Amino acid sequence: MSETLIFPARPPVTLPIEGSDQRFPVRRIYCVGRNYADHAREMGHDPDREPPFFFQKNPDNLVADGGNFPYPPLSNDVHHEIELVVALHKGGKNIPATEAHSHIYGYAVGLDMTRRDMQGQAKKQGRPWETAKAFEHSAPCSALVPASRIGHPQDGAIWLKINGKIVQQGDINQLIWSVPETIAILSTLYELQAGDLIFTGTPAGVGAVARGDILEGGVDAIGHLTTKVV
Repeated sequence: MSETLIFPARPPVTLPIEGSDQRFPVRRIYCVGRNYADHAREMGHDPDREPPFFFQKNPDNLVADGGNFPYPPLSNDVHHEIELVVALHKGGKNIPATEAHSHIYGYAVGLDMTRRDMQGQAKKQGRPWETAKAFEHSAPCSALVPASRIGHPQDGAIWLKINGKIVQQGDINQLIWSVPETIAILSTLYELQAGDLIFTGTPAGVGAVARGDILEGGVDAIGHLTTKVV
């Protein structure tokens, strides 16, 4: 018996693939918190290798193709967080770190935009972070670059400029939990699947944005993104 929807289903959320007319369908977005030691310190935490923690954004929070970032309501302190993004083309449970690379389709550059004032209030009250992290347009993301083309970078500068001035700078070799380790641990908590994205954490230097700012960020050997705060 065929199903009849009571209203039209939304089309899938997709990301462009650099150099291709194909697009990558997105299932879920996982984010790793405090995965660079210097960022952990600036947020007032011990950077030792405590088990990583995760939160999620929604697929339709993505801003692809260089779109603008509309400043969200109910916040006066919205921060930038530049990140390496990993895209999976197959999933599973309890994936060994030694096999994690075979699950990766490619990489991108993303921004985990954060309502820092809302996040701070949620922390004080012991409440979830969704309103601070998973709001509309909170995940600008570049086109994906297939691993079949660039391999699996182990190092490379990660950086963000606002209006031409460097505000965040680090190297992806400074990740507390490497990409394979992150995939392995995440797969013990969730059954990962094709279409999942992982935002892997941000280096130090996070700070506020204002309407009119131009954000330009990148990861060496992977790509860059640009978005305007409107």
